[in-house]
Amino acid sequence: MFELFIAKRYLTGRHKFGFIRILSLLSIGGITVGVAALVIVLSIFNGFRSLVSNSLLNFDPHIQISMPESKEDINSVLQSNESISSFSDYVEGKVVLTNGRNFEVVSLRGTQNFRDKIERIKRHFISRIEPQKILKGNKILLGLPLALKLGLRVGDTLKVISAKDLEKSAVTLSLPQSHEFVLAGIFEINNKKLAYSTGFTNLESAQKTLGLRNKINGIEVYLNSFDDAEKIKNKLKNELNGDVKIFTWYDLHKDLYSVMQLETWAAYLLLSLIILVAVFNILTSLTMSVIEKRKDIAILRAIGGLRKSILRIFMFEGFLAGVIGTILGLALGLIICWVQIEFKIYSLDPRKYIIDALPVLINSTDIILIGIMSFALTFLAAIYPAKQALKLNIIDSLKWE
Repeated sequence: MFELFIAKRYLTGRHKFGFIRILSLLSIGGITVGVAALVIVLSIFNGFRSLVSNSLLNFDPHIQISMPESKEDINSVLQSNESISSFSDYVEGKVVLTNGRNFEVVSLRGTQNFRDKIERIKRHFISRIEPQKILKGNKILLGLPLALKLGLRVGDTLKVISAKDLEKSAVTLSLPQSHEFVLAGIFEINNKKLAYSTGFTNLESAQKTLGLRNKINGIEVYLNSFDDAEKIKNKLKNELNGDVKIFTWYDLHKDLYSVMQLETWAAYLLLSLIILVAVFNILTSLTMSVIEKRKDIAILRAIGGLRKSILRIFMFEGFLAGVIGTILGLALGLIICWVQIEFKIYSLDPRKYIIDALPVLINSTDIILIGIMSFALTFLAAIYPAKQALKLNIIDSLKWE
């Protein structure tokens, strides 16, 4: 296509007005920087989102079924679902933890498969007793901030008082019944609810402490793939009693994920402005190029060049600038992300953070969307100058040039 050849010459060749070439280079550079910045920032956001999700999923089930009325019916439905890897009963209730001097109100959660819970959160432990000993007797796992507030170390004994026992003691004017627990492990997680106000123990100890006997609050469900949570939730809703409440891991922390999504979109829109400014530069440089090439346009038209050929030349010129800038930006952004993933150039102090380097996760969908957006903007920017080229008067252009 001769239109593409001419467009390449116009883009890379010399210009009568030198600033047109400079403006074109600045446009390509602006698109490169904007696209690279988008790739890097969105990959960092994806990295943090993945980090938060993985951390929370170590503590929370993929699906939580609350207050089941007929456990047998639910168990049969769960056992028949091939997407479910395991499930176990749980209870949860408010308790007061005390070491005799300090008091803290927390949510005590007891899990039937406590061994699996310990295995899932093992990378978050900063201190714990031997794993086999955690499973025996009244043992409790607490977050680091909570342990520090109570002045506890692993192996220390603390008393746990349920809200029901506190109410009973207030009515009878007697001392509340307390249960002794041993702090079996201290974990660290960047989540306020889990770190400051949640304690984990086995199901039997929690039932005794909360006065629930053999009652349960619900069932924790773990899937082969947590990405299937919403699909499995909808399927279970159709198969189970309508009174049963079902929550996915996303539902349990919906506010957190909504804020993270909002931050991602805000960053996307702000950084897109860099590309938008570069696109305006393309529009300006193409408009100047049309003015400069009036004689060429007139000659092409005079020797029989079609209007659509003239249109294509300047459309191609703008699009080529966008393609070059976008490809360079994507390549630069991906290289920087890869270097961070492989070599952890931007490291973090593990004493202050739960990670040792800035997390980066490249999402192919993001890369495609960034590329499409950049191509689309440059294509739209080229339309106006290209149409202006068609409006030039051939006779006047040949006469005065």
